[in-house]
Amino acid sequence: MSAAPAGARVAAPHGFTRLGAFTVRRRRPILVIAVLFVVVAAVVGGRVIGRLSSGGFDDPGSASATAASELADRFGAGPSDLVLVAGSPTGTSVDSPEVAAAGRALAQRLAAEPGVRDVASYWSAPNPALRSTDGSLALVTARLVASGDAAQKRAGEIAKELAGNSPDGVLVVHVSGAPVVFSEVGSTIEKDLQRAESIAVPITMLLMLLVFGALVASGLPAVIGAVAVLGSFLALFLTTQVTSVSIFAINLVTALGIGLGIDYALFIVTRFREELARGREPHDAVTRTVATAGRTVVFSGITVGIALSALLVFPQFFLRSFAYAGIATTALAVLAAVVVLPALLAVLGTKVNRFRVLRGSMEVTDHGFWYRLSQFVMARPWPVLIGGVALLVALGLPFFRVSFGQTDDRVLPRSAQAAEAGQLLRDRFDSRESDPLTIVAPASTAATGVVSTYAAALSEVADVTRVDAVSGSWARGVQVAPTSPASTRFVAKDGDGSWLSVVIDVEPYSNAGKQVVSDLRAVPSPLGTTYVGGSAAVFADSQDAMGSRLPWAIGIIAVATFILLFLFTGSVVLPLKALVLNTLSLSATFGAMVWVFQEGHLSQWLGDFTVTGELDTSMPILMFCIAFGLSMDYEVFLLSRIKEEYDRSGDNTAAVAKGLQRTGRLVTSAAGLMAIVFIAFATSGVTIIKMLGVGVALAVLVDATVVRGLLVPAFMRIAGDANWWAPAPLRRLHDRIGISEADDAEYSADLDGRRVDPVVVG
Repeated sequence: MSAAPAGARVAAPHGFTRLGAFTVRRRRPILVIAVLFVVVAAVVGGRVIGRLSSGGFDDPGSASATAASELADRFGAGPSDLVLVAGSPTGTSVDSPEVAAAGRALAQRLAAEPGVRDVASYWSAPNPALRSTDGSLALVTARLVASGDAAQKRAGEIAKELAGNSPDGVLVVHVSGAPVVFSEVGSTIEKDLQRAESIAVPITMLLMLLVFGALVASGLPAVIGAVAVLGSFLALFLTTQVTSVSIFAINLVTALGIGLGIDYALFIVTRFREELARGREPHDAVTRTVATAGRTVVFSGITVGIALSALLVFPQFFLRSFAYAGIATTALAVLAAVVVLPALLAVLGTKVNRFRVLRGSMEVTDHGFWYRLSQFVMARPWPVLIGGVALLVALGLPFFRVSFGQTDDRVLPRSAQAAEAGQLLRDRFDSRESDPLTIVAPASTAATGVVSTYAAALSEVADVTRVDAVSGSWARGVQVAPTSPASTRFVAKDGDGSWLSVVIDVEPYSNAGKQVVSDLRAVPSPLGTTYVGGSAAVFADSQDAMGSRLPWAIGIIAVATFILLFLFTGSVVLPLKALVLNTLSLSATFGAMVWVFQEGHLSQWLGDFTVTGELDTSMPILMFCIAFGLSMDYEVFLLSRIKEEYDRSGDNTAAVAKGLQRTGRLVTSAAGLMAIVFIAFATSGVTIIKMLGVGVALAVLVDATVVRGLLVPAFMRIAGDANWWAPAPLRRLHDRIGISEADDAEYSADLDGRRVDPVVVG
C-alpha cells in the first residue's frame, strides 16, 4: 500500500478490526473454550426445567398479594388449591345413597393424602352452592400445606391419583385448582418443546442447506445456536438461584437461540463469502467480516436486547422471565457470532464452500431480483407507500375489538382433565363457590355488629352471590345464615383482625370480575384498612400494573432504539422511520391475534384451542417486545449495507437499490427460517405458546417482506438525501462518538494478524 501523503490523517485500527484479528490469531483456543462451555452448559443447564415455575401472572406488590399473604399468615386460610368435581357417569343425583357414600369415601381419601388440609365436601356438610344446578355433580375442596412450586408438584401428584373413575366405579372425578392447572401447564410445555424441536430442527436444517448451498456452511448456524441455547439454559439455571423464572421462557430460549443463530450465521457467512469472492485471503476475509458484518451483528443484538429488557419494568415474573431468557440468549448468540464463528471460519477458510448442493446459492450480485424490485418501488414510491401502509392499518383494525383476560385452565387443551374440570365449574354451577374473593381487615377489632353491617353492604354489590363472615352469611343485604362454629375461621389466630369471603357469579379473569372488585373496594369499610384478594382481584391488580408500566416499556424501547440507530447512521430521520414502520407492522400482527385467537377464526387449523373471547393481556406486550426487537434486527442488517453504499457513492437511490439487493435474500431467508422455528410452537397444546409462535412468525414475515421489501425503499426514495439529515449539533456529536461504517472498512490485516496497514482517510 502506498505511503500516506503529507498532512493526511492516518487511521488506526478500530475495535472490531482488532477483534477480527484476535479471532484469527487465537482461533484454536477460542474453539476449545467454546466446546468446553457448551459441554458444561449442557450438563449444568440441562437441569433448569426442574427449577422453573409456572404462574407468575400476578403483581407481588399489589393489594391482592397483601391480602393473600395476610390471609395465610394471620388466619391460616386461603383459596382452595384442590377442587374435585365428582358425579356419577350415568348422571345419577349426588344425593342418592350410593353416590353420597362414594362421595364421602372420596373426601376421606383426599383427606388421607399427605400434605392436604381443610377438606370440605358437599356430602359432609350439604351446601347447595357445592352442588351443580342439575344435581348430578358436587364439589370436594381442600388446601395444601405446601405453597409455590412445591404445591404445584404435590397438586399434580394428587390429580394423577384421584382424577378419573373412583375405585368402586361409582364416580367420575375431575381435579382443578390453580396449582393443578399450572402443574399440567408445565408438563404440557415440556412435551410441546420436544415436539416443536423435532419439527423445526429438521426443516430448518434442510432449508439452510438450500439457502447456503453447501453442506459445511449450512451447519454453521448450529454453532451459534448451541452456544446460545445451552448457554442460556445455564444462565437461567443460575438465575433461578436468586429469583423465580417462568417455565414459559424456555420456549423463547429455544426459538430465539435457533433463530438468531440462523440470522447471524447468514449475515457473517455471506459477508465472509463476499470477501473471499473479492480475492481476499481467508484470514484477511475473517478480519474484514468481523469489522463490518460483526459490527452490524453487535448493533443488531443490542437492539434486540434492549427491546426485551423493557420487560423488566413489569412486576410479574412471567414477563420478567422472558427478559432474562431473551437477554441471555441474544448476548450469547452475538458472542458466538463475532468470536466463535469467525474463529471457525478462520480454520475452515475456503472449505466453507465444501460439498455444494446448489450452484449460485447466496451468490454475490448487484443486479438481481431485489435490485429490480427496489427499482420498481422507487419508480412509484407514493402509491407503494400509501398502499402498504393502508394494508397494514387494515390488518390491524381488529385490534380495536380486543378484550383482555388472564391465563386460566382454558389455556390447556380441551381434553386436559384440569380444563374439563374448569369448564364443568363454569357450565354446571351457579356461582364461583370454590374461588371466592376475600376481604382482609388485618387490624380490625370491630364488634360483630359492625362486621354484619359491612357484610350486608358488600352483599348488595352487583354479581355478589353471598358474603360469609364471623357474624354469619349475607345475601342481597339480608342475613341468610346465622353464626356457627365454623365462623371462627374468620377471626385471626391472635384475635386481632378478621376477614370475609365474597362469592361471586362472574368469571374472575374478565372485565366483569374487575368491575366486582372495583365495586367492593368502593364500599366504605368500618373495619379500618382492608385488602381485597382472590382471583378476580389478582386479575384487576395485574391489569393495572401492566397498564401503568406499559408507557415506560414503550418509552425505553423507543428512546434506546432511536439513540442506537442515530449512532449507527448519523441520521434522525431513519430512526423515526424505523420506529413508525415497525409499529405499523406489529399492528397487523395484533389485529391477526384478535381475529384468530380472541374470535376463533381458523382455530380448526391451529389445534382447535378453547376460544374465550379474550386475549391474555401479557401476550401483546410480550409479542411487541420480541417482534420489535427482531424487526430492528432486520432493520440494522438492511441499513448497514445501504449506509455502506451511501458512504461510498453518495447516491441515495443507488445505495438503497444495492443495499436491498445485498440483504433482500438474506433477510427474507432469515425471516422465513425464523418464522418456521416460531411457527413450530403453534403445535403447542398451551394456547398462549401457540399464540406467541403464530404472532412472532407473522410479525417477522410481514416485516421482512412488506416493510423491508416495499415500504423502506419507498420511504427512502421519497426522503432522498434527507434520509441522512441531522441537526448540526447532533451531526457534530455523531462525528465524535458515532459509528462510521467506513472506519473499519478501510483496514486490512496480514494473515497472522501482526500487521495493520495504515490507510489515508482524510
